[in-house]
Amino acid sequence: MATDYYELLGVSRSATPEEIKRAYRQLARQLHPDAAPNDPEAEAKFKEITLAYEVLSDPEKRRRYDTLGPEGVNAPSVADFMGGSFNDLFEAVFGGSPFGGRSRRPSGPPRGADIEVVVDLDFEDAVFGCKHSVTVQTAVACAACDATGAAEGTKAVTCVECGGTGQVQRVRQSFIGQMVTTSPCARCGGSGEVIAAPCHECGGEGRTLDERTYTVDIPAGVETGSTLRLSGRGAVGPRGGPAGDLYVHLRVRPHEYIQREGTDLVLELSVPYTQATLGATIDVETLDGTVPLELPRGTASGTTFRLRGKGVPHLDRRARGDMRVTVVVEVPTELSEEEEDLIRQLAELRGDEVAPPPAGFMSRLRSAFK
Repeated sequence: MATDYYELLGVSRSATPEEIKRAYRQLARQLHPDAAPNDPEAEAKFKEITLAYEVLSDPEKRRRYDTLGPEGVNAPSVADFMGGSFNDLFEAVFGGSPFGGRSRRPSGPPRGADIEVVVDLDFEDAVFGCKHSVTVQTAVACAACDATGAAEGTKAVTCVECGGTGQVQRVRQSFIGQMVTTSPCARCGGSGEVIAAPCHECGGEGRTLDERTYTVDIPAGVETGSTLRLSGRGAVGPRGGPAGDLYVHLRVRPHEYIQREGTDLVLELSVPYTQATLGATIDVETLDGTVPLELPRGTASGTTFRLRGKGVPHLDRRARGDMRVTVVVEVPTELSEEEEDLIRQLAELRGDEVAPPPAGFMSRLRSAFK
């Protein structure tokens, strides 16, 4: 029997699905047993072209046929191996791990779960760093059985299902031969041991639920969204398994008047128009205390000054960012008669056109000089 399905149907290897379908229909009308009832050769030929059409009309089967030939048409795809692991497939083909040697699988009691907790920090604590305590409910080693899970005077015994390995192997046939997949033993949960008489405190788990408090060193410069990991401070595993990790997610409370942009601190400073016009020395409140800022004559609203090294420390080095102080010039909304008169005199000296005084202002002004 010919094994070239394209040749059987009389089409090229680049034939479209429609061309394959049309070629099959034409041959099927000629070779169908009803058209040639007494021709065994035609019947056998009909079966061949039908098989060829079934393969080439299915995109996945056609891909396998083009890659592996007729033997690969019914072979399992990569998805068929998902019940095992990549290493299982690699070992079945090459007899080892893709990284050399046999693949290594975990043995013994499983690791405990990780724990996550959120900590709220004051703005200053996030900038300068601090120590912060966190309290969590977590699994701890059972004191009654010393984390073994077995009642006093007893001990765990070897699992008969896996022989103490904690794993079971299953053999299946594939196009590449026998394939061995390994999975945790369901009877012992992968520990390799079974407890006949469980501890009365932990029920055979080897751990109990309790409250634990840890002190966390918060480094300077953290911000909302930063996460710290405390290795081995998570839940302990069953029957003496290693502990998971504790992940501390940080959330920073906003400051009353200071904003943060990266490692810089941003502050808006309101100053009277007289100081902005004539210049002055202004006290600026930073996180490090009061710092004098020299305001030059004629400072316009929106002018930004930079205080070097008064920002947030970099997490990866000792240097600090800066504090950017943006001046907002205050324009008074209410003036005394004397203040308004002085400003109008200034406007007249400068030649600035201003709105006329409100009604009654001039009469009050004249009365003031009598």
